Amino acid sequence: MLPNYRRCICCRKVAPKAEFLRIVRLHPSHEIAIDTGMGRSAYLCPTADCLKAVQKKDRLSRVLKAPVPPEIYQTLQPSLQPKTKI
Repeated sequence: MLPNYRRCICCRKVAPKAEFLRIVRLHPSHEIAIDTGMGRSAYLCPTADCLKAVQKKDRLSRVLKAPVPPEIYQTLQPSLQPKTKI
């Protein structure tokens, strides 16, 4: 993988990390935060499909090795890109 590229934990898409949402398990406190702090991170495409699949399969909890409160998913909802009509 190229430097500063990351992979979505749901669809496995590889892209520059600026295109993803970053969810972090903060190091000393093990709290879950969005895009701030140092610790174990997971990257997620800003699409509704990826968010639904991650929530349904509880992938975020497994990747971060910590329970993810439902409030995190609600906080991520407004950050999603709108669907484009073709």
